[in-house]
Amino acid sequence: MMKFLIVLILLIVPLTASAQSQNLFIDGDHGKLSAILQTPDGQKNYPLVIICHGFTANKEHLLLKNLADDLEAAGIASIRFDFNGHGNSEGDFQDMTVLNEIEDAKKVYEYASRLPEVKNISIAGHSQGGVVASMVAGQLGAKKIKAVALMAPAAVLRDDALRGNLMGVTYDAANPPEYVEIYGGHKVGRNYIQTAQVLPIYETAEKFTGAALMIHGTGDVIVPYTYSLSYKKIFKRGEVKLLEGVDHSFHGEESRAAKIAAEFFVRQLKK
Repeated sequence: MMKFLIVLILLIVPLTASAQSQNLFIDGDHGKLSAILQTPDGQKNYPLVIICHGFTANKEHLLLKNLADDLEAAGIASIRFDFNGHGNSEGDFQDMTVLNEIEDAKKVYEYASRLPEVKNISIAGHSQGGVVASMVAGQLGAKKIKAVALMAPAAVLRDDALRGNLMGVTYDAANPPEYVEIYGGHKVGRNYIQTAQVLPIYETAEKFTGAALMIHGTGDVIVPYTYSLSYKKIFKRGEVKLLEGVDHSFHGEESRAAKIAAEFFVRQLKK
């Protein structure tokens, strides 16, 4: 009898845990977006955070998974998703631009806003996903986006595009090629470069009047932490948390950075 009960418990526990996560597809700007909706157990109404990954990454980045788990433990839902041309989402990576990633994120917002259990929505993003998150917040405003957390936000991407440098690969900024091939064989299209060169990052983000947190490592050589300091200047309710010596991906410090972001959302959303 005892052996039977143990087997029964082992069968039940995974089902209870998995019931809190739902794999789904959401209509995006360039096809279906693969997403994971993670909700707190036993709650009827809860805040939700949209989580945006970075350039060439996906929703399974350890930093983002840790953030989703920490939010769930605190009674906050999340949707993390793959942008077009990334991960399990549809679309061609070469057609990806920051502008169509913004549209992807807004489609995810529209989906989340229709969920009856969700009482308010916030947004978080890492690297290029941080730029997207900041601009979505600026476009939608504080009435729709409650709070924003940016992790190593890559506002440098506009400066890099103007310099003709993409992840160390150089090109003629005045006449970009059809595509620039970077690490992993990823082909970044001309449209990405040309839209990045005129992208109104801070001009759009500064329209957001809600609470904003920037988390950045001082050892980030891809996006210097000074870009987070620039975000702080434009956000009326902005704060910065610098992590000494930590790199762009928060390697080895994913749980620490995720905890800082989650605690920020708890302060802002669980009032």
